[in-house]
Amino acid sequence: MKTLKGEHIFLRALELSDLDFLYNLENDESLWEVSNTTTPYSKYILQQYLENSHRDIYEIKQLRLVICKNEDEKQVGFIDLYDFDPKHNRVGVGIVIFSEADKRKGYASEALKLTCNYAFRHLNVHQVFAGITEENKESIKLFEKAGFERSGIKKDWIFSEGKFKSEYFYQLIPNP
Repeated sequence: MKTLKGEHIFLRALELSDLDFLYNLENDESLWEVSNTTTPYSKYILQQYLENSHRDIYEIKQLRLVICKNEDEKQVGFIDLYDFDPKHNRVGVGIVIFSEADKRKGYASEALKLTCNYAFRHLNVHQVFAGITEENKESIKLFEKAGFERSGIKKDWIFSEGKFKSEYFYQLIPNP
């Protein structure tokens, strides 16, 4: 069984050829709210990031994978594992499908399933968690469909567009 290959998509490591895709995504201001970004990234900085993306998740506590379509290998988004904590056996997950044309086609659902399976199988985590702002109904639906349970709320956690937004805390803990 290949952990990072699904029926419609596959997940792969970052390549230097992803620079333009990464640049467009990281500089999309509509995504800054969830990525804690407040300033644009230069191509130089992102190229340095790509050149160091081979570093181990145990060292840098994160892993970014590119979501690609099987049929033409086109990049459609990224899925990140972050705040990896091997002591407590947990890792966070975040996902973005960049183009509206690629949304609602099952790519995010398949990528989330593959990534969680990877985390449980290869990183030996006990749980995968995510933070989702309260008005992000599509992400809430995606994560709940994948078996994540809302276990808490961080009230007024995100300040964006002049107002505070609460963030739900979701966890996926498989039954033993």
